[in-house]
Amino acid sequence: MRVIIAGGGIVGLTAAVALGRTGADVVVCEQAGEVRAGGASIGLWRNALDVFDDIGAGDMANDLGTLVSTWFYDPSGRPYRALGSGAADHEFLLLPRARLTESLAGMVGPSSLRLGRKVVGFEEDGDGVTVLFQDGTGERADLLVGADGVHSRVRDGLVPGFPAREHRGHHAWRATVPSGDEPAGGSVLTVGRHRTRGGFARTHGGRVMWMVNQFGCGPLTGTAKEQALARAGHLSDGRWNEALTKLIESTPDEAILHDQIMRVPPLPRWTSGRVVLAGDAAHGLSPHIAAGGTLGVEDVGVLVRALARYPSQGAALKAYEADRLSRFERVREFSDAVEGAGGPEDYARHYAAFSRWMLTGRTAAGLT
Repeated sequence: MRVIIAGGGIVGLTAAVALGRTGADVVVCEQAGEVRAGGASIGLWRNALDVFDDIGAGDMANDLGTLVSTWFYDPSGRPYRALGSGAADHEFLLLPRARLTESLAGMVGPSSLRLGRKVVGFEEDGDGVTVLFQDGTGERADLLVGADGVHSRVRDGLVPGFPAREHRGHHAWRATVPSGDEPAGGSVLTVGRHRTRGGFARTHGGRVMWMVNQFGCGPLTGTAKEQALARAGHLSDGRWNEALTKLIESTPDEAILHDQIMRVPPLPRWTSGRVVLAGDAAHGLSPHIAAGGTLGVEDVGVLVRALARYPSQGAALKAYEADRLSRFERVREFSDAVEGAGGPEDYARHYAAFSRWMLTGRTAAGLT
């Protein structure tokens, strides 16, 4: 089976490694001229790490990752966790995106990476799919995997009329900087005033990742640093989270990543006979519990198991789609509940419910 993967991010590269191990002839087409990662760090939960173990990437991830055990705080520093929740409901591995992406690309190998090769569409027939590129050329494959992010061109061709949309008023600021004298345990996550949340955690290589976000933002003014500091002010009553403010103050303006959060609306389908969506291309969500990347990697695991289990590619893709559509109906419900939480105690309860369900729930098609 010849597979072309649109997108050289974490999900696309994970898919390349996983499908390559099944014997498929895999090519990753990345529009950028180099393998690179947007964002500072990524949190991966146990369900994603299980996929990494299956494809031989588990040791690499563990070597790069820092285990984060999450507590939630109010602006006075009082800690919260949901009653009846356990340690596993709050633990994920925090990894530097750039290093993880580079490591996965190394596993794929340079001969299977096409850089500066942007997928802009496809033409499908009964014998295969012709993948179309920005330079006007095309290439044949048995399967096209659209892992090209929230602004996916593959999604545009598969389900026209479902572009990514602004999560109006939802903005996030983040960066990774050298670690200093901040508490080693971090402050992930403080639930503050004016629908603001944020915190920090140490990560690989003597560095620390900080993040603040706010829902319902009005027009933004000032520099990225000034915007982030203003939100950090909502996370403290003056005696708490001083370390977060110091981390933001120490970050050069150009190193701060600011995003208007985008979301992909629920899709009527994720597949056709020769095309399949995975990751943010299919389900870009607001980043509430560091689960977006995890669920994208989980997509890969379900897809590979479906292709191995079913007698035809068409049947496998239908089973994958049924599994994912059902799963993400619930994901959106949990995500909305976390977003709407009114305070740290409420937030902790919805967070633990989401993570526990994500880690223990069985998939609709039995593709666990």
